[in-house]
Amino acid sequence: MFDSISEKFTGIVRSFSGKAKITEKNIQDAVEEIKIALLEADVNLRVVRRFINKTMEEATGEKVLKSIDPGQQFIKIVYDRMVQLLGDEESQHINLKGPDTTSVILMMGLQGSGKTTTAAKLAARFKKQGRRPMLVAADLVRPAAVLQLQVLGEKIDVPVFAQESKDPVAVAKHALAAAKKEQYDILIVDTSGRMHLDETMMDEIKKIYQAVSPDETLFVADAMTGQNAVTIAQEFEEKVGISGVVLSKFDSDTRGGAALSLRSIVGKPIKFIGVGEKLEDLDPFYPDRIASRILGMGDVVSLVEKAQETIDQAEAERMQEKMSKNTFDLQDYLDQLDRMNKMGSIDKLIDMIPGAKGNVSEDDIDTEEMKREKAIIQSMTYAERTNYRILGPTRRKRVAKGSGTSVNEVNRLLKKFEKMRLTMKKFAKNKKYQASMLKHMGM
Repeated sequence: MFDSISEKFTGIVRSFSGKAKITEKNIQDAVEEIKIALLEADVNLRVVRRFINKTMEEATGEKVLKSIDPGQQFIKIVYDRMVQLLGDEESQHINLKGPDTTSVILMMGLQGSGKTTTAAKLAARFKKQGRRPMLVAADLVRPAAVLQLQVLGEKIDVPVFAQESKDPVAVAKHALAAAKKEQYDILIVDTSGRMHLDETMMDEIKKIYQAVSPDETLFVADAMTGQNAVTIAQEFEEKVGISGVVLSKFDSDTRGGAALSLRSIVGKPIKFIGVGEKLEDLDPFYPDRIASRILGMGDVVSLVEKAQETIDQAEAERMQEKMSKNTFDLQDYLDQLDRMNKMGSIDKLIDMIPGAKGNVSEDDIDTEEMKREKAIIQSMTYAERTNYRILGPTRRKRVAKGSGTSVNEVNRLLKKFEKMRLTMKKFAKNKKYQASMLKHMGM
């Protein structure tokens, strides 16, 4: 998401970076470019006007034009305005009671918005945090909605409350009673959606709301619906009341108008974003981090957090030692490739690396070659992975055959790996080299 708008904002940031002197004309031109970028991203017109007016007001004063580093000062103003636009508080906070009481989360939205999958993703997230969630199949309109939730619940090992009933209010009431009795501390209620807003739908959700008194009412919006998502959210807020928004399909190639308009127009924070189809692909929405990505500044904090999910401190220290002693082997390399896959797609990781946006694209990284390398290493014995020097011509021929590659490709991998080991040794031992590499990455 935000690819188009991010490309334009990154260009603006680059044009101002390091400028010792800027004029009001420079600023006016940049702000005009920002306005066009926001409008093309389908951002609400009222939101665009507010953003542009505040940016111009702050940027054309003496604070910027006569500052020591006017270029950086202007970029900071744009960044601050973007954070404010997205919601400058800790949006991802979910209002939950203690583990001894049952908290209720009511999921709302139109049909096809991703409510059911998002409910399961939330349950998986809470379970990982040590809570005891239960899902409620109260969507009795969409065919197979109950079965879908049951299948998802089974995947994440979370119970799903379902009844042979045509009354979703009764199902929600009975589910709450069951959750309290069985000491589940979070109840996530999946409700019916419609193809469009109607009174029947709103009345049903109001009754469920009154029956379970939810602690959170989360509106699930499809990021691909653009400005329409804002209009629908306003309706839900007026008729039922929402405490926060979850944007599904955030990993799509949509323009981002909904994400950039919701907070300002509806006045409710975006709490989570769906960033993929897997049940673990639900991230907290951090306005400052998203703003940083839009401006092409990367997101080191999220990158580190994703790395920490796949490698612990002891393992990191062990790898550091292996690099410095030049004992990093092909098994270690295979482990690193697996960890990279767990961290997410290449394009998502590129967005998080400072200075990489616009300089490195997914096309620059040969993912097919990475798959071939993985297949080659997996075709080796453990002894060969830990000591690649024993790979003579006969062994290389066997490995090539086993991996469906050629001897030339095996040779190329081994040469590349040898160079990589030398680079890693330099990086691990030489602080100046580390600083030089980080500077080159824009950090």
